[in-house]
Amino acid sequence: NSRGTGSLLKDSISFTEVSASGLFEGHDLLRRGFTSVKNDLLPSHPLELTEKNFQLNQDKTNFATLRNIQGIHAPLKLQMEFRAVKQVQRLPFLHSSNMAMDILRGNDECIGFEDIHGDPSQSEVMGEPHMMMEHKLGLL
Repeated sequence: NSRGTGSLLKDSISFTEVSASGLFEGHDLLRRGFTSVKNDLLPSHPLELTEKNFQLNQDKTNFATLRNIQGIHAPLKLQMEFRAVKQVQRLPFLHSSNMAMDILRGNDECIGFEDIHGDPSQSEVMGEPHMMMEHKLGLL
């Protein structure tokens, strides 16, 4: 762990979104909806944080088990494959099932809530494609 292999297991998704206007830009009501200070401060249920971080915690335990069984190369190879799969994405206005990620995690044979009712984080209404692409490219 002296070379920072423990840091490789950390989630690298968290980042702050800064637009072209800078840090002092107001809340974009059309894209992000209404804000609630209470929801930002406290979770609505005690298990909400556990459920939000479930996949990350499960990945960390799987990587630790894999490292103990097969050595350091196995979780590093799997993390490299995860990063490669995360980079390949569809356009932001098209729904993606992320089948390759499900196969790597072993969830391809499991039926979950999002398989039947759709992913709750995905909007049911398709947005305007030009505006979404300009936002992703940082032109907006």
